[in-house]
Amino acid sequence: MGLNEEQKVIKKELATQKRKISELAGQIHDIVEDTLWYDYAMLPELSQKIQISMKEMLDFKAKHDFLK
Repeated sequence: MGLNEEQKVIKKELATQKRKISELAGQIHDIVEDTLWYDYAMLPELSQKIQISMKEMLDFKAKHDFLK
């Protein structure tokens, strides 16, 4: 069974949300690997952004059964 147009848009939005979360995680990775001694103060804020974004993404996913 294929996805209808609305479902495709919703699936694309989910992919966008996941990409943004991965970018935040990448920033944390870069700090830990390269600039920890200088940029460690950024870690709590980035971590909080990931937590908020993950909750939003999981809530979004829960609203759409076909995404499971």
